[in-house]
Amino acid sequence: MGGHASGHGEQDVARQGFDVADAAPLLLDPQVVVTNWTGPAERLLGYTAAEAVGGKLSDLLTAEEAERVPDLVWRRRADDGWAGLMTARHRDGHAVPVMVRVLRTVEPRGRSSLLVLLSELAGAPGWDMSRTMLEQMVSGSAIGLAIVDTDLRYVWSNTALEQFGGGPAQRRLGLRFADVQPGLDAGPVEARMRHVLETGESVVDFEHVGQARSAPLRETAHMLSFTRLDDDRGHPMGVYYSVVDITDRHRARQRLALLDRAGRHIGRTLDVMHTAQELADVAVPDLADFVTVDLLETVLRGAELPPGPLTETDRVSLLRAGHRSVHEDLPRTVRDIGTSVSYLPGTPPLRCLASGRTWRQEQLDPLAAGWVESRPGLRAPTFLELGLQSVMIVPIRARGVTLGVTVFFRRRRDPFGEDDTNLAEDLVSRAAVCVDNARRYTRERNAALVLQRSLLPHRLPEQDAVEVAACYRPADELTGLGGDWYDLIPLSGARVALVVGEVPGHGIDAAAAMGRLRTAVRTLAALDLPPEEVLGHLDDLVSQSACEGDPASAYGRSVGSGCLYIVYDPIDGRCAMAAAGHPAPVLVAPDGSVDFVELPAGPALGVGGPPFEAVELTLTEGSTVVLHTDGLLAGLPDGTGDAGPGRERLRQALQAAPDSLDQWCRAVVDALVPTRPYDDVAMLLARTRLLGAGQVAVWDLPTDPAVVAEARKTATRQLGHWGLDELVFTAELVVSELVTNAIRHAAGPVRLRLIRERALVCEVFDGGATTPHLRHPRAMDEGGRGLLLVSQLAQRWGTRFVPEGKVIWAEMSLTGPDDLPVD
Repeated sequence: MGGHASGHGEQDVARQGFDVADAAPLLLDPQVVVTNWTGPAERLLGYTAAEAVGGKLSDLLTAEEAERVPDLVWRRRADDGWAGLMTARHRDGHAVPVMVRVLRTVEPRGRSSLLVLLSELAGAPGWDMSRTMLEQMVSGSAIGLAIVDTDLRYVWSNTALEQFGGGPAQRRLGLRFADVQPGLDAGPVEARMRHVLETGESVVDFEHVGQARSAPLRETAHMLSFTRLDDDRGHPMGVYYSVVDITDRHRARQRLALLDRAGRHIGRTLDVMHTAQELADVAVPDLADFVTVDLLETVLRGAELPPGPLTETDRVSLLRAGHRSVHEDLPRTVRDIGTSVSYLPGTPPLRCLASGRTWRQEQLDPLAAGWVESRPGLRAPTFLELGLQSVMIVPIRARGVTLGVTVFFRRRRDPFGEDDTNLAEDLVSRAAVCVDNARRYTRERNAALVLQRSLLPHRLPEQDAVEVAACYRPADELTGLGGDWYDLIPLSGARVALVVGEVPGHGIDAAAAMGRLRTAVRTLAALDLPPEEVLGHLDDLVSQSACEGDPASAYGRSVGSGCLYIVYDPIDGRCAMAAAGHPAPVLVAPDGSVDFVELPAGPALGVGGPPFEAVELTLTEGSTVVLHTDGLLAGLPDGTGDAGPGRERLRQALQAAPDSLDQWCRAVVDALVPTRPYDDVAMLLARTRLLGAGQVAVWDLPTDPAVVAEARKTATRQLGHWGLDELVFTAELVVSELVTNAIRHAAGPVRLRLIRERALVCEVFDGGATTPHLRHPRAMDEGGRGLLLVSQLAQRWGTRFVPEGKVIWAEMSLTGPDDLPVD
């Protein structure tokens, strides 16, 4: 560099207004050319005035620092100047760390110049001693320490910082932070450094997670703190920062977070397959790249398992219950859920099942094929083709039994270590309890479902009063099977009873209580009582059972049950109904209009309250009576079916009626109820029929014993008209005995009615209120054999009371019993 000697006047200008006793001042013109060179500057950098003056400032700096000159001098030339740390180049070539302060000034001749003050860090008073003490303090520290200037270029660092990459301290001098710090994403770190420079606010314990450059799939974590360094005028000169490797602590937190996530996400349902999939979902990608969960088939069925691990001679039948992978290039054969998995004899998965112990291999044989038997026509891919490098196999064991096996794979990252094995065992052990809980629940639910379906009618009796369709949908696995039920009970006189009910609670106890309640309803229905009396007797029975038994037992579970009991007569279309804590039925007219019956809501069974009230209606032929439990409306906006949006949605579902009653029933349930509802749903649809005039014959008889013979003749003529000549002899005896009994023992009018349905029904009405009883007369008795004879000739017989008196009836079979299947 060329130049000229500086004069005393220029040196005075340089010193004017500044204390340069410890600094090397120099002046620059607007083109950043040195116009004044002082003795301190010569002593600092070794250049003579002749060599320095006339040259550019960038010639005095290292190549990296030279690039900063335009920005520092011209873009930062505010009135208050700029200060920072830079690295100058000595005449002999070695680097000199200096503190640089740039100020605007005006020379005596009025020319605008830049005053640059250079202070050697090593030349400051006490610097050598301070540097020695500082280096002694930080030399043995595991904490990386460094100072960067305002452009985030290194001006000093300790030895410990070398462990974080970037080489020795001398190598990183003048380089930017992003150029030398591997393992850290420079963006977030530099952003906080700039924030510290701009605001002066220190940043403490900033945690940053990145990927190591030497191992891109290895995650590292560091804790950094930043503090701004200011000069004596408060201007920022750089940032002092410290960095600590907290990768181990970060991984420990990750493990705890993974176990916490497993506790929150595994076992949310009581479905075995879903729980197994949750285990795989939680483990990927934090622990493994690819996970498979294989369970014994007996586990999926909910069957009981023998205690202890399996033996190597046991035949093991496994199903793929769950899998998860971060890669989409794995063959479908290893990803299909629900497929059978057959491991080859002697392979690690079978050994783990037999021993009950974990197996780990840090490096798989890349040329070895998988452990699963090949399917016909498919070659088993090698571990190299699958890209799998490290593996852990953890048996799924809970409560002393082996449920299956979980296999963890990694591809291109660190192999599994002991810490990973401990974490996998903790994870699988937690999941194993959830899988076993789901298995036990599956077993209990299957048992309850079998019990429930065995107690529900498999085939509704075939009759001519109504056309019926029924649908039952059990609750989901969280709530368990409930106690909803339905029934159709044939009554005397071609009438039928339609019943739906619900027992509170879920599980086997609720199913057992439902069966007991349904049996009681059928028993009471056989007495031919009105609906309100049936519910009254049923209420007494439930209350008495609750007082005598354990309220928590199946007998006590009936308390609070709901029941809707309807009796329909196809001869005149009359329909009587009463409810006990149960939603009222819905009527759909033949024209499709929907009407909600205003039925008094009686108290639930066993809880006490006012007596039950009945409502009687006359239905047009072709009307549909819709009976349902409250689960049908449980998911609707009103949730109870009392009024509002819930009823409107039910109305809309009922108006879209298919031709088939079975399809209609299923369509309504599908429209209003999810596949696995929170509560059970039972629904019964009954489309009414009327018996034709030619199927019923009625005669009013005088109370004269002589009319008995005429009644026999009348019945014989009617049977001949119906083509039932083969029943004439039996019918004559039954008519004779029933009419004789009514004339002899009752008062008031007598009426004979014959009904031809699926059976021949003979009914005799009288105004008496006494109930006839079957007797077993002795050999010498002259009477008492009438009802005994009727009981022998008829298929069924009985007595029912009506408001005007009673009816004694007998039913004679026309054909064998036939049943109607239901959904």
